Amino acid sequence: MQSDASIYSLPRWRVTRWLADCGADVPEDIRLALIGNLYGTLPVFIGGILNTLLVAAAITARSPTPLFVAWLAVEIAICLTRLAVLIVARRRALKHRSTPTDVNLLLSIAWSGSVGYGALISLATGDWVAATLACVSAGAMVGGICFRNFSAPRLCGVMIVLSLGPTIPGALIAAQPLLLVLFAQIPVYLGAMTMACFKLSRMLIATMRAERENDRRARHDELTGLANRAGLVRALDERLSRSGRAGEALALLYLDLDDFKAVNDTHGHAAGDRLLESVAERMRGLLREDDLPARLGGDEFVVLATGCTADQATEFGHRLIDAIGAPYDLGSGTSARVGVSVGIAMAPEHGSRAADLLRAADAALYQAKFDGGSRCRAASGDDLARFRDLVSRNASDPALQSAAA
Repeated sequence: MQSDASIYSLPRWRVTRWLADCGADVPEDIRLALIGNLYGTLPVFIGGILNTLLVAAAITARSPTPLFVAWLAVEIAICLTRLAVLIVARRRALKHRSTPTDVNLLLSIAWSGSVGYGALISLATGDWVAATLACVSAGAMVGGICFRNFSAPRLCGVMIVLSLGPTIPGALIAAQPLLLVLFAQIPVYLGAMTMACFKLSRMLIATMRAERENDRRARHDELTGLANRAGLVRALDERLSRSGRAGEALALLYLDLDDFKAVNDTHGHAAGDRLLESVAERMRGLLREDDLPARLGGDEFVVLATGCTADQATEFGHRLIDAIGAPYDLGSGTSARVGVSVGIAMAPEHGSRAADLLRAADAALYQAKFDGGSRCRAASGDDLARFRDLVSRNASDPALQSAAA
């Protein structure tokens, strides 16, 4: 599979886009991962080119005719060019720059065509030692093609036909009646291997879809679609690391709805769920492109805002209070209102770890609640001290103990 640190470009030319196409409804992130598979690993690639170069060199040494000398020269040129393209592509992919994917695909086609040409001219000479060696090499290459390139089944099919298909006219030129069996055997073999590539490609895409869906569910809240606690902590750690290197401020706004329990008690949990979904939508409407909203559970939400000063975060908190505090239509002519209290922590001022920021924002949130609710408060050392004192005096309250942890 493709490394997370490297991103290979999708092909741009019409013919290469057709060759690499894996289906009409495949998401772009999966397409990018499949393109990465086509580059393979350097050891596997080197093993493949050494095999074809060695076969071409051995047969040319046995029969140094112009046809075989030309084949060896073409093999050397293709393999060296492919190696250079692979090295350049890997370096550019690691820097997230465009990669020569189109050239790489066409060179793969040329390589398989060269192997097929070698099998054709070896059969045509009637030298059965050379013909056996060339055909075994072509057959082995088909296995490698299926193993490496099945994520692009059309490319795989074309390469299989070019590498092993020329044995059919080669058998005809050799004028050996027994070889005529290839006219029945090779087309069936080529068709079966190509169909296997399509089947393996579909299985791979289905597996990748399932992996991404499982990852999405593990990091997102099912009700609102926002990030959940696990997704928040992961994103917060990543952004803290990035903002620390760039010297950029990061604001964490911790939200808790006021009087939400009354909505559940009065109108039922279904109405409460609709209200939570509406709260998430209102939050999304106020966010900037890089802001990350999350629901920690119950009626607790968080917003991560990158490149945000303390004053901007406070202003944002007040906008959230105004938007979330507007009436909600719960259906069947029923409406309700809730308030929201907001606690704000800033990185690196209040901590450089996810746990520290969440604790500081939670302390500010409890102080905003203590002050009457529907307020926005930035974290301070006094808030943390009062919060710890509140926890120590209410040791039997699991919610407070969890927040303090």
